[in-house]
Formats: sequence, C-alpha cells, structure tokens
Amino acid sequence: MYSLTTEKAMQRSRRTSVPDGASVAVSRLARFGVGLLLAVGLTPPALAQKTYTWQQIRAQFTVANPTLQAGQFSIDESRAGEITANLRPNPNVTVLFDQFDPFTPNPYRPLTYALPYVSASYLHEREHKRELRLESARKATGIAESSQADLERNLLFALRGAFVETLQNKAVLKLAQEDLAYWDQFLGVSRLRYKAGDIAQIDLDRLELQRVQYESDVQTAEVNLRTAKIQLLMLLNDRTPVEQLDVSGPYDFPDNVQPLDEFRRLALDTRPDLKAAIEAVDKARTDHMLAVANGSTDPTFQADLARNPPIPLYVGFSVTIPLRIFDRNQGEKLRTQLDIARNQKLREAAEAQVFNDVDSAYAMVASNLTLLRPYKADYLQRAVRVRDTMSFAYQRGGASLLDFLSAQSDYRAVELNYLNLVGAYLTAASQLNLAVGREVIQ
Repeated sequence: MYSLTTEKAMQRSRRTSVPDGASVAVSRLARFGVGLLLAVGLTPPALAQKTYTWQQIRAQFTVANPTLQAGQFSIDESRAGEITANLRPNPNVTVLFDQFDPFTPNPYRPLTYALPYVSASYLHEREHKRELRLESARKATGIAESSQADLERNLLFALRGAFVETLQNKAVLKLAQEDLAYWDQFLGVSRLRYKAGDIAQIDLDRLELQRVQYESDVQTAEVNLRTAKIQLLMLLNDRTPVEQLDVSGPYDFPDNVQPLDEFRRLALDTRPDLKAAIEAVDKARTDHMLAVANGSTDPTFQADLARNPPIPLYVGFSVTIPLRIFDRNQGEKLRTQLDIARNQKLREAAEAQVFNDVDSAYAMVASNLTLLRPYKADYLQRAVRVRDTMSFAYQRGGASLLDFLSAQSDYRAVELNYLNLVGAYLTAASQLNLAVGREVIQ
C-alpha cells in the first residue's frame, strides 16, 4: 500500500514537472547559446598573418619610422628660417609731449607752452642684404633636404639588412625543417632494419643521437628568425606580434651586374651626402657675399612732425649714416672666405668617399657572385646526388655508417653555405645600393 501510494505521487510529480513544447525549445536554444559563447571564449583567436614584400615594407617605413619623421622637422624649421631671413627691418615711431605745465598761473591754459613731437624712422638695408639672407636660408633648406635624404638612405640600408636577414633565416629554417623531416624518415627505415636484424644497436643509437643536431638547427633558426622580425618591427615602429609578421621576396641572385663605371656615375649624380657637400660650398659663397654686404653702411631715414610756439607746426627730415671706421665686418668676411675653402675640401673628401664606397661594395658583390655561380651550377646538385647515393648504399649494406654520416654532413654544409652566401650577396647588394644612393640592385 505504501509503495503504491509513493509511486503514484512520483508519477504526479513527473507529470507536473514536464515542460511544454515551447519551453523545451527555449531551453534548448538557451543551452546552445551558452555553449556557443563558451566555445568562442575558450577558443584562442586566429592570428591573421601579415605578409609584406620589400615595396610594402619600404612604404610603411617611410610613413612610420620616428627617426625619419623627426628629421623632417629640421626641413620645416629651415623653411621657417627663410621667413625670418626675408623680413624687412621694422620702422620706429617716437611720440613726445614736452613742456606741459600744470602749475601755470593760468590754470585754464596748461598747454600754452606744450611741445608735441612725433617722428618715424626706418633703416634702409643696402647691397641686397635681405635678398642675400633669403638666398642663404634657402640654400640651408636645400642642405637640410639633402641631409634628410642621406638619413633616409642610411635607415633604408638598415631596413634592407633586416629584411634580407629575415628572408635568410626563413630559408635556413626551411632547410633545417627539411633536414629534420628527411632524418626522421631515414630513422623510420633504420628502426625497421634494426627490428629485422639488418643493423646493430650501436648503429641505430648513433643515428638516433644525430637527430639532436637537426633539432638544434631548427630551434636556432627559429630564434634567429624571430630576432630578425623584431628588428624589422622596430624600424617600422610597429607593435604587431612577431608571430603575425611575415615577409616574402626572391631569395636568389642575378648572374651579372652592370660595370663599375656605371655605378660610379650614378653615385656622383645621386648620393645625397655629396649633394649636401656641394650645396654647402655654394651656401658658403653666398654667406661670404652677405658678410661683404653687412660691411656696408645702412642709412636711417627719419621724418618728424612737431609744434614749437610760436611756430604752430613744423615738419623735419633727417638721415643718420653710421661711420664704419673701425667695424667694417672684417672678421666675418675673413671667416666666410675661409669657410668656402673648408667646404671645398669637404666636398672633395665626400667625393673620394663615394668612390671608396662604390668600389668596396662592388668588390663584395663580385666576390659573392664568383662563389655563388659554382654552387648553383654544380655543388648543390652534386651534394644531393652524393647524399642520396650513400643513403641508398648504406640501406643495402654497400656503405658504412661513417660514410653515410659524412655524406649527410657534407650535404647539410653545402646547402647552408649556399644560403649564407646568397644572404651575403643580398647584403653586399644593399651595401652597393647604399653607396650609389638608390636601389640599383633589387
């Protein structure tokens, strides 16, 4: 009786607790929404990787690098100096009110003997002083622009170096990963041979230990790649996570370059530091002309209007001419004359530096090309052929383990040397671009 009553009560409770169809649908939808939110919250966000070419990297660098932006202010400051140099002297106005007698016996006529006086004066600059000041300021702006271009040239070299280093480390990392994958595949075959009794335990152990070297190569390449990307992001003034940055571009070399004389000619026409040195000589000549002009006499013209009882009103004119007896600006004349000679020597030194930079960079490019050509034409294919032949012979008992390890080591060294030589060539090409003053080798 007790169990039957209890069962009926439980059935009534289940009937009253069962929701209708709408409630079930709402409940399922709520659970789905909560599950979706949890899934979104727990799933790490996908990192959208940005891949830049050299042209994109350079464009972003031009607008984002703070050092380059700070250098632009020097040009704007120099242009502001042109405004100051072109200003005319300000006129002077003098107002005088004398002989005002507040203690006169006639208190109603304190201005009887008053002498009002108004005068205006202006310094007239002779010998085109203002025009020469403006010309000197404009030439200073030209030097500032050339200096800014030279700053950009040097920063672009650093940027190109970081870009090349990133490409090089990408290639080295890819090679290390391929070597590790090849070794893992070879280890798989060797383990099967060991189980079949084809090789000894000591040979398998040596092969297993050799894998540590390839793992180390992969880790080192990953660290070097990350470091190069950090340098690149610093030059771009970018806070993008390193994992989201990637670069792309040809990691190769052309088979020939232009003659040395062509690079010399381009450098003489393009180098901004040489242009700045030439402009400095021209500005020194203008400054000397300005110093000579400043040694001339500038008169001051004055006109006045006054009252002097019993004269009710009078007008006067005057001219003040300084006597340049002692100070004729001799020191500035001599200094600017010497400055012309100094800047001429600096221009010659800058030209010699241009030839030195171009010749040194060209020698590095030519040397790297000499080393790279046999690698691409012969050494790479020969290293692959030797490694594959020794691997085939070792797996079939026709070669010793030492012979196979030596062939594998030679292959790895040849491939790595080739990648490093390509990186050295691209760095030398960047050095040649820096020496010429523009990108002559992409």
